[in-house]
Amino acid sequence: MTEEEKKQEKKIIVDEDWKQQAQKEKEILAAQEKNVKEKDQHERKTRGPLPKGNFAALVSMLTTQALFALGLLELKGQEKRRPDLELASYNINMLEVLQEKTKNNLTKEEEKVLDNTLSELRMGYVTVADNVSSAKR
Repeated sequence: MTEEEKKQEKKIIVDEDWKQQAQKEKEILAAQEKNVKEKDQHERKTRGPLPKGNFAALVSMLTTQALFALGLLELKGQEKRRPDLELASYNINMLEVLQEKTKNNLTKEEEKVLDNTLSELRMGYVTVADNVSSAKR
């Protein structure tokens, strides 16, 4: 090759910095992953073990969902939401199905809890529905 051809030949530049940069990125990702794992473990320890599932817990879960849908229960710091009557009705209906399917299979205490819960939710539903319809007028 002549001198001219050598000058025209493309030069290959080996950049060793990319290896260092890749290693730094790898270390950063590993540290982030470690932090996430530690946070998850801390949250599990803070929460404690979940209680054993039972009938009252199931009723409570569906009740809570209905109360959220009605707008009668809010999370602190969260923006107030409009009631979702359809979702509230669905959760109340789920409790009614539960009542129907467990008829004569509950203790007196469980029956009373379910009856009282359904009565309270129905009254709350009517109150919220009335407020929504009067606000639309």
